[in-house]
Formats: sequence, C-alpha cells, structure tokens
Amino acid sequence: MEKYENLLPRFLDYVKTETRSDENSTTIPSTATQVAFQQKLAAELNGIGLTKVNYNDVNGYLTALLPSNLTKKVPAIGFLAHIDTADFNAENINPQIVENYDGQAIIKLDAAGEFVLDPAEFPNLKNYAGQTLITTDGRTLLGADDKSGVAEIMTAMSYLIAHPEVNHGDLWVGFGPDEEIGTGADKFDVKAFPADFAYTVDGGPLGQLEYETFNAASLDVEIKGKNVHPSTAKGIMVNALQLGIDFQNALPAAEVPEKTAGRQGFFHLLSFNGTVDAAKMSYIIRDFERTGLEQRKQLAREIADKINQDYGEERVKVILHDQYYNMVEVMKDHLDVVRLAEQAMKALQITPDEEPVRGGTDGSKISFMGLPTPNLFAGGENMHGRYEFVSLQVMAQAVDVILKISELNAQ
Repeated sequence: MEKYENLLPRFLDYVKTETRSDENSTTIPSTATQVAFQQKLAAELNGIGLTKVNYNDVNGYLTALLPSNLTKKVPAIGFLAHIDTADFNAENINPQIVENYDGQAIIKLDAAGEFVLDPAEFPNLKNYAGQTLITTDGRTLLGADDKSGVAEIMTAMSYLIAHPEVNHGDLWVGFGPDEEIGTGADKFDVKAFPADFAYTVDGGPLGQLEYETFNAASLDVEIKGKNVHPSTAKGIMVNALQLGIDFQNALPAAEVPEKTAGRQGFFHLLSFNGTVDAAKMSYIIRDFERTGLEQRKQLAREIADKINQDYGEERVKVILHDQYYNMVEVMKDHLDVVRLAEQAMKALQITPDEEPVRGGTDGSKISFMGLPTPNLFAGGENMHGRYEFVSLQVMAQAVDVILKISELNAQ
C-alpha cells in the first residue's frame, strides 16, 4: 500500500465530512455541506497541481484537468464521482479500521454488539480475508458510495503528477452533487467537460464494469380523503390511508426489490405518510426495458383510475417523472470504451464483472447527453446503511484501473 500512502487518510477525511443530499431542497446542490466539500476538494485539486479547476455554481460540479504529457493527440478521458451520501444518518461518521480481516469472525460495529457484520448474513465478507476493511461504528452509513470513488480519482491524479514518466493524454476529473436523489447530473455541462468518453467510479465490488442500467421513474401518489367523526362515518368517511393501502395492494406483490433479482424490475414504496383526510405515497419504478417501464407507469395510472371510478370522483392522483434510462441504448454504439476498461482490468489480473447494474449512475444521464460513460468499481459493499464497508486493497486496485486505462489510452 506504500504506492498510495495517502489513499486511506484521504478517504477517512472525506467520509468524516457530512455531505448528505436532500430531495426536498430546491437548491443546487441540495445542501450547503456539499458546496463546502466541493470548495475543499477544489483547494486539494489546486494543491496537487491540476489546472482549470472550476466550481460551476449552476450545476454544482467541480471539474479540473490534468493536461496530457504526450507529443501526440489521443482521446481525452473523464473520470467522475459524486460527493453526496444517501438518505441515512451521515453525521459524525466514525470509521473503524479492521486490519487483516480473517474472513470468518463477526465484526462488532458498536460497543454493545447490537450491529454486527457476520459472513452468515453478508457472505461477500468472505472475499476479503486478509484485507483491511473500513466499516462504520453502527450508527451511520460510511459514505464509500461514493467518496471511495472521489478518493480513488484524486489519488490517481496525485500519483500521475508525482510520476511524470507515466504517459497519459488529457484527463478530466469531475465531482458532482446529488446523485443519491437522482438530480445531480440533470444540468451537467458536457461542453465544459471536453472529454471524448468518461467513466463514473461509482460501482461496488472488485471488477464491476457496468454499461447497462435500469430505466427509472418516480411515482408520487396523492390521496384525498374525507374525515368525519367515526360515530357518523358510515357512507360518508373516505379514509385516505385505506385508499393508499388499496393502491399498494393492487400492485404486483412479487415485484418489489426484496423479491426480485437479475433482470427483474420492481415497484419500491419509499414512504407512506398521512391521515384519514389526506395521504401521500412515494415510489420508485425500475425496469431494464423501456417498454417495461412504460407498462409499469400505465399500471399505476390504471389502479388510480379504478379507485377514482369506484368513488365517482378523483380521490387518487398519480404524478410520474422519468429519472433516467438504460445507458446500454447509448453504450451499444461505444463498446470500445468498455473494451478499454476490460483490457485495463485484465492487464491487472482483475476479472471484469459486466452484469447489468440494478440501479443507475450519473453516467446513465450523461451518456444520453453525448458523453459515453460506463461505470467502474469503487469498492463499496452494503451501501446506504450502517453495514456499509469497503476494502482498502480494492480501493487501491480501483486506482490501478484508472491509471491503467489512462496508460493504455496513451498508447
């Protein structure tokens, strides 16, 4: 690990800075803590020697350039990561370091032992025997999604500046906000990021190379009830909570995240709040096929229509918003970008894992903006909660892949 001696302290410093995004905010970025973190990263980019360091206050992106050291022109590459963390406690993160993990014993996260990392529950832990793991203390998430990617990109750029003998073309880096709430890349400025292709460094375990994602939409259900005293409610009361239950029960019971895998899509109820008088439900809808997404959206409309017909008036209103589309629609015409990453991984004895990602990345949107952007592994596991962890060795291998892509591209 001496090769990247600053990788661990850099990562620990990043995750201890709170940057949780807020879907209810109307600002860009959605939280002031993200702006402050971008300013911190900008100072670091300037300090290690990158040029054209720029924070765009319109879209919240921080970008910078490591200029080519070649005499010939080769394609410019972009490396992107997001700075925000997910909707889970992210204050006062206290990372724990487990050196030489034995692959078997339970790792206690908190002092009381209420929360544990047990291979019986999380079998992927067995892949990390002998490695150094960074975990939470059981109270918060870790933030490896995606501060591992931020640290890896920053470490790779720092290494290249310290080793000018390593050939590379123009390398653009970009750190973006609000990926976790699905809005971060909405205003990404492709013209201000003049890479020929890019990679998000936002994947999970070693070897992940993703260029197929879900198609995604949000679904909000607004329900209008009628509240009267229960003693005289017969034939008059309309319980908005019950209508919400009826709506949920009309969806396919098996098409939820906890019962699907592989290429199966789902409806995911995120929140259900209200009273007898009014209620609101929020869902995300996912499907690998665009036609499948449209069918799911239509089903939601039909359920609402049926309830409204039963009551003879509009009691249930659905609001649908497309979030992103399957990047394979773009990437199928740019598989050379994928092949370059494959070549880099194989040169490092890393087996590429190209399973479709049951989610999305900023690259999903950015690819449709004209910049082909598949996703590379960053190392995090069990993301978005207290059981999140990352291997320091896998993070170092992610740095290796960034460097190897840059080196192969220079050839």
